[in-house]
This record gives sequence, C-alpha cells and structure tokens, in this order.
Amino acid sequence: MYKFLIRPVLFLFDAETVHHFTFSTIKLLSKLGFSGLFRSMFVVNDPRLEREVFGVKFKNPVGLAAGFDKNAKLYNEFSDFGFGFVEIGTVTPKPQPGNPKKRLFRLLDDKAIINRMGFNNNGVFEAVEQLKKKHRVIIGGNIGKNKVTANQDAIKDYLICFEALFEHVDYFVVNVSSPNTPGLRELQDKEPLTKLLKKLKNQNSKLAKNLNAKEKPILLKIAPDLTDDQLVDIIDIVADTQIEGVIATNTTIERKGLKSHLILTEEVGGLSGKPLTKRSTEVIRFLSEKSNKAFPIIGVGGIHSPEDAMEKLEAGADLVQLYTGFIYEGPGLIKKINKAILEKMD
Repeated sequence: MYKFLIRPVLFLFDAETVHHFTFSTIKLLSKLGFSGLFRSMFVVNDPRLEREVFGVKFKNPVGLAAGFDKNAKLYNEFSDFGFGFVEIGTVTPKPQPGNPKKRLFRLLDDKAIINRMGFNNNGVFEAVEQLKKKHRVIIGGNIGKNKVTANQDAIKDYLICFEALFEHVDYFVVNVSSPNTPGLRELQDKEPLTKLLKKLKNQNSKLAKNLNAKEKPILLKIAPDLTDDQLVDIIDIVADTQIEGVIATNTTIERKGLKSHLILTEEVGGLSGKPLTKRSTEVIRFLSEKSNKAFPIIGVGGIHSPEDAMEKLEAGADLVQLYTGFIYEGPGLIKKINKAILEKMD
C-alpha cells in the first residue's frame, strides 16, 4: 500500500516539507492509539533476531539511521514500525538552522536522495529533554560540532554532547564524515581523529566512574569516499583508541552513473540510497577482512531490499541501518529484512 498509494502522494510535495508532515502524522496517530496497530503490522517478535553487539542487547539487527529523528522526538514511535534501535541526531551543542533551503532532493530515477542539511537540530540539551521519556527501544546518540566551531576547537563540542547525552543513550556515534559542514571531513585524518577519540574515551571512563555506571560504546561513522589506505588508517585508529566499532557508511560526494536529471545530480551535498549500495558494502567487507573482524560494524547505505541487508550482514556487518530505503520502500521493509534473516537461519 505504501509504495503504490501513500508514496506517490507524498512525493508530489517538497521532500523536507513531507518529512515534517510525516513526523506530525506519526505523532498524531500514535496519540490516537494506532501504536498497537502499527506493532501488529510491522514488528517481528522472535528471540532469534536478538543480537548482543558491543555489550548492548538489540531486539533485532535493523535500526533507523541518524538524520531522520534528529531531535529525538519520535524514537518510541519508530520502534512501533519494527526498528530494533534508533539513532538520534546528529546533535550539536548549540541549536543551529543548518544550510539554506532548498537542501533536500529526491532523485527518483536513482532511488536516491541528495541532502545538504548541515546538522540542522535544536541542540543537544533539547534532545536530552526529549530522551527523559521512558525508552521502548535502544537509542544511539550521534554527535557532531557546530558549524561556527573551528576544527581546532571541535573536541570541546563533541565533549559537550557526550557529557549531556551520557545518561540518556545506549551508545555513541562520532560523526566526522558528513560532507555538509565545511571542513568536518578533515577531522577524519589520522592525527586529529585519534586525538578526538582518545579524549572521548577518557571522558567516558571518568563519567562512568563518577556516576557508578558502565562506559558507553563509542562508534565512528566514516565516509564511503575513503581510499583503501585511509580505511587501513581507520582500522589502526580503532585499535589504537579502543573504540567499540564503526558505522559504514555516511553519504557520498560521488556522482558517477546517476540516471536522474543533470540539474538534480549536480546539487551539492551527500548522496544516499541505491547508488551507495555497492560502495558501502565494499567498505564493510574491506574493514571486516583487513581487521580480521576485530570490531563490530553497523552497515548502512543503499539498503532497499532484504537482499541488500543480507549482503551487508554477509560482508561483515553485525547490524544494519535504514534511511533512504525507509523513505522509498516504507516501513514494510523492516519486517521483510527481519523475516529474511529468520528464513536464512531456518
């Protein structure tokens, strides 16, 4: 029903406008008591789907990627669609509007999206207020820096977000790979990235000790545009800093082989969706094989079918995340992936 009835209507309107409309609609329907109906339609309850990864127990291995619920407004509602975990953010210390509109574009012929949102969010402290509600799902906190913060001061921004979210999320994701904040990807270089991650690990230990709590897993989200040599550096950095894992991958600045109109494909920003399927899987396989499966990997990028998800899991991913595939294929995709995993077990 989604692909043939709901999606064609939604796709008649501006993508960002539809995003906000969808949020409002889901919130309203949940308040009206539709949560149970959604769960009956989309949730697959089976203990065989459970995964324990970096010390966190997930109900199933299919999550919602960061960028969808930036301000932590609907994480419980998204669990009603079958997600085993929801990653909020990217959040920054101070609220920021992001880049000027129009900044979100559908490439229908490619089943893709280009975005240059620019970490638009209401700030980490509003997210904290939202996260004080009881969680029905595992929550990841994706953290970044404000646009006005110089790279030499970026660590302060990440520490502010880390400290604020520590008691409210189950794991952290360090985002240094978005192409939409000027200079951000420079933080992926070995020296500044190692310094940043070690600072966060030290703060993790201090907060856990002070609060008599467990340390929170820290993951690094990387770009699909890294070379093999840079990916080897990532493996070395994970070993050196002892962070818990990697999310592969963020959006790409690559534009090769797109079918959509040239005006669309030339829009500045990160490309997600089907054109990223192959490359993200290649990165997952490279990291898994070259590291000898030394750390967990969350696979994201171009998952539009159960087969896409299974390829990433077989390439070495422990969990997968959806974003653009969720928009194009609808919530039924989550159920299909979980059922495919069970069928493979059988």
